[in-house]
Amino acid sequence: MDPIELATGDGLVLRAWQPEDATDVFRACQDPLIQRWTLVPVPYRPEHAENFTGAATRAAWAGETAAPLGVFDARSGELLASAGLVALDRRAGDAELGTWVAPWARGRRVAERAGRAVAHWAFEVLGLRRLTWRAEVGNHVSKLTAERIGFTFDGVVRAGLPARDGGFVDGWQGVLLPGEVCDTPPAWVAPGGPGARRAHALSTPPERLPAGPCTLRTLREGDLDDLVATFRDPDTVQWTSIPLEYRPDQGLDFIDNAYPAMWLRGTGAGFAFADGDDRFVGTADLRFNALDPASAEVGYSAAPWARGKGYTTAAVRALCRYGFERLGLVRIVWRAHVGNDASRRVAEKVGFKVEGVQRDSCVQRGRRVDGWTATLLRSDLTHGDLT
Repeated sequence: MDPIELATGDGLVLRAWQPEDATDVFRACQDPLIQRWTLVPVPYRPEHAENFTGAATRAAWAGETAAPLGVFDARSGELLASAGLVALDRRAGDAELGTWVAPWARGRRVAERAGRAVAHWAFEVLGLRRLTWRAEVGNHVSKLTAERIGFTFDGVVRAGLPARDGGFVDGWQGVLLPGEVCDTPPAWVAPGGPGARRAHALSTPPERLPAGPCTLRTLREGDLDDLVATFRDPDTVQWTSIPLEYRPDQGLDFIDNAYPAMWLRGTGAGFAFADGDDRFVGTADLRFNALDPASAEVGYSAAPWARGKGYTTAAVRALCRYGFERLGLVRIVWRAHVGNDASRRVAEKVGFKVEGVQRDSCVQRGRRVDGWTATLLRSDLTHGDLT
């Protein structure tokens, strides 16, 4: 297979790597994000770049095992990115599309533009029947890029990607078939779209969010005793599905895995809320609806010593505002067992509109109970003086 050159029509040129590109590749691959989310050698040395742009590229094209391409500015010739086919199997009609973007070229949708050009070439010239895109769970920007091109993702592949240490990590795998390339990104993931806002928000660690008399922040191991005390509290036990006789090891697992996994996988956003001394006083989270990504369900719990001080209402209000502004939500649902008046008061103060009773809609430790349901739209959200 002879090396090719592609022009995108919007200022990019894609061509096979050449030995003289090694210096710029070496500079780009010093970037922490490239080293974090790809399997380039670390530390990345000049000889790695020389092999990549020289012998490895020649062997890949000659053996038809890959189609490695550099992405360059059509006017200046500056290196912007890498985009090409890896794990190419022309007999099977299959390949993986992979990209990285130099740190100085980010924010220009280079990976999307170049990846789209490679996809068209792969289907229309090479005659491939399937392209895949793989990204480690947590690399929300890579997944966003693929979705803009037209790749469809279906869940998480456990231990689906090789890790630098020789093990495996969870991965997302998207598939693109002929005729599915999107020359215009779908509205959900288009620049400024709700899915794009969510991906960018989740691509960095959770931030601290002001919430009136309290602050939303990440859970930490120093919260363990207060978390366990809250989850053992009789009122918490009565109205939630938290395990009975909640143990410290369960609390530690919750701190280390529950909310971090939601954030990495893009299934929700969870926070502790803390008082003015930064002491834990409760939890609040949004869990995205897999069938309706613009909708989420809110959940919250309050430490018994913090109730009646307005903390929970302020925290839930701030979380819902964050959901509307940063996470692309248009609708948030609240549910509680019928009779949980304290939770309902909080929801109504935030602005939720109670819509009625859903029979047997809540599951608690193996039994079903009737639940109240309410919804919140952005226009319903109350101001911070109604605590």
